[in-house]
Amino acid sequence: MKKIKRALISVTDKSKLASLAKILAAYDCEIISTGGTKRYLQENGFNVTSITKETGNPEAFAGRMKTISFNIGAALLFKRDEQKDEAKRLGIKPIDLVVCNLYNFKEKKEENVSHTELIENIDIGGTFMIRAAAKNYKDVATIVDPEDYEIIGEELNENDGSLSLNTRTQLMRKVFNYTADYDSFIATSMDEFAGKKSLRLSYRDGKELRYGENPHQKALVYKNAEINSIIDNIEQQHGKPLSFNNLIDINAALNTIFHFEKPACAIIKHTNACGLCSGSDMRTNLELAWAGDPISAFGSIIVFNDKVDLNTVSFFDFKNEDKSKRKFIEVIVAPKFTKKAKDYLFSKKSLRVIKYNPALQTNDKSMRFINGALLVQEKDNKLYKELKVVTAKKLGKHFSEQLCNFGIKAIKNVKSNAIILVRKKGEAFQLLGMGAGQPNRVVSVKLSLEKARSNLKNEFSGDKEEFDTYFRGAMKKTLLVSDAFFPFADNIEVAYKQGIEMFVQPGGSIRDKYVIKKCNELGCSMIFTKMRHFKH
Repeated sequence: MKKIKRALISVTDKSKLASLAKILAAYDCEIISTGGTKRYLQENGFNVTSITKETGNPEAFAGRMKTISFNIGAALLFKRDEQKDEAKRLGIKPIDLVVCNLYNFKEKKEENVSHTELIENIDIGGTFMIRAAAKNYKDVATIVDPEDYEIIGEELNENDGSLSLNTRTQLMRKVFNYTADYDSFIATSMDEFAGKKSLRLSYRDGKELRYGENPHQKALVYKNAEINSIIDNIEQQHGKPLSFNNLIDINAALNTIFHFEKPACAIIKHTNACGLCSGSDMRTNLELAWAGDPISAFGSIIVFNDKVDLNTVSFFDFKNEDKSKRKFIEVIVAPKFTKKAKDYLFSKKSLRVIKYNPALQTNDKSMRFINGALLVQEKDNKLYKELKVVTAKKLGKHFSEQLCNFGIKAIKNVKSNAIILVRKKGEAFQLLGMGAGQPNRVVSVKLSLEKARSNLKNEFSGDKEEFDTYFRGAMKKTLLVSDAFFPFADNIEVAYKQGIEMFVQPGGSIRDKYVIKKCNELGCSMIFTKMRHFKH
């Protein structure tokens, strides 16, 4: 424990400062301060020693020189045990605590102040003090965050004005992260003024995961210091620890559900939505999403964009005596669960139950590391530039703008080359078939049709001989959505042979006119959106 006898306070953010100063004064701690901070403390009734008394020099050059001096540096840096005699000989009185936060460089830049004013908001004396104090953390405490005042005050009260080594160590770590982030922002800003692009990222609070993509790989997850990341957004309420793959799939799940205003449910497998439905009733959404690919739904991640109740989660049939009828899922994600829903879900010991905050799904950049390089792009947050019918045949009664929007929202988060089939089922919109991640778009078309055929067989209750008629009838009401343009008309021919007559694609191919011509020959309708949604 170290008694705090002398404290140097110089802050830009004066919020909550009086409460800390009151506690320091209660333990007869001498407070040393500068400029505006000194005036603030004196106006609030505290006795303050001027920094000029410690330095022996005036505050000068419009405040550029205040704290940088041999006396201040020595008072913070000398080792209290082995160098105390030298300090005494030099007339150096120790400073035990520095309370300092730096000039608001970032805020001033965001205000678009002049370059000259911005330069004046590069803190020098503050970084000098907090770095010196943090380096000597075994003897000196350093506070840079007003949010820490309360807990530090509590410890001072509990220990008669003293702070523990553990606390001083934690504060030291915070200082060096703080100055690193501060200097990084200045560095990138100066590059920007020079017409150069640079990016410095800060990740901290590394947490070990169960394993990486495969069990033999170790893995960690770090929290971004500046951006609300997935780690900020989710709260695990139950189940086994999350793995590397779980987090990737949860992130994909949140991205998939993000654009839906109405209640929606997505079933994610290997980052793709193998099931998706949006309608007014969440239980129906889950049932129709599951029906979109019941086999792939095994061991999946289920995500909802609204509160989940017991009626919805009872669909999983966890307590059925026939274990073969119980549905196995790895993770369930929602913004809120009712108590009865949680009780039901918590009955599965290993099931990971995740709560998320929809308000934090706002990041405007996406990043990807590739062998040491970093790719950065704007997030794909738009749907289309226009919805333009480019064929002679116009859209029929089975088309709606809502169905089209649903399809585009769905395909934005399916791996390219991506083809999906969507339909209206009752009052809900359902993903009926999906082909993803294929190097050949025709193969994706075929896969989506195969999955739709399989799903429709599951719902068909008539005679087998009548199924083909039922299937083609369903396909005529189904919308095929492509994430990118059709390079050839063969995609259209393959889909049309199975009954598809409505297509949505971005357009933009040099062969667009041949694709449109084929649609006209077959009597199909096609919409161009003028916006591609590749997801590599």
